[in-house]
Amino acid sequence: MCGRFRQTRSAKILERQFNAGLLEALNDFDILPRVNIAPTQPVVVVKQTKGKPRTITIMRWGLIPAWAKDQSIGNRTINARSESVESTISFSDAARLRRCLIPADGFYEWKKTGKVRQPYCFEVGEGKLFAFAGLWDIWKNPKGETIESCTILTTTSNELLANIHDRMPVIVPAHKYDLWLDPEVEDFKAVKEILKPYDASSMRQYPVSPKLNNSNSESAILALPTAEAEFQKDLFK
Repeated sequence: MCGRFRQTRSAKILERQFNAGLLEALNDFDILPRVNIAPTQPVVVVKQTKGKPRTITIMRWGLIPAWAKDQSIGNRTINARSESVESTISFSDAARLRRCLIPADGFYEWKKTGKVRQPYCFEVGEGKLFAFAGLWDIWKNPKGETIESCTILTTTSNELLANIHDRMPVIVPAHKYDLWLDPEVEDFKAVKEILKPYDASSMRQYPVSPKLNNSNSESAILALPTAEAEFQKDLFK
């Protein structure tokens, strides 16, 4: 599962990393550093459609299928299981036609010990920019307004996450970005090999403040490594 993550890089860095330009309607100030991105909030997305250049845009996190009656379904579709995505009606078309990358430089999972939910941050390297495998769709509300939304694919956990959660987000290796985004590749079997646990030896984990449990908390200090004893103490302030 992936229910909270961090993306603190600037628009310029994202453009270089993903060889993409900002959507015309956006500017550098629309890409804000975030340490506690939560479901249904806006997220940065890299996409490519047929006949058009690769672009960086912003979408709602929680995929709303084009056929949905209302957008509430997006509250339940923040993640898509990679093992069943081809046969799941909410995701099957997007898996073939609308794949995307969702940039991040960390994500969080919670370990429950008694009544305490202790958050851990997981990074590639020491905070390297990476990308989740994502899918996106376009939904039109009754007023005719369109909403672009996305989901993050998950797979089984690697050794680093296994003692905390049995699922993890799919992290796409940089040399596979072109293949994952290629709009000409409509056979999902051609990209399925990307959907596997990321190499645990290339990642690290550390505990962070439990104040991140609150999705409204956005202080960068909360995402810094903290000793377990320190944030046990924080719980009782």
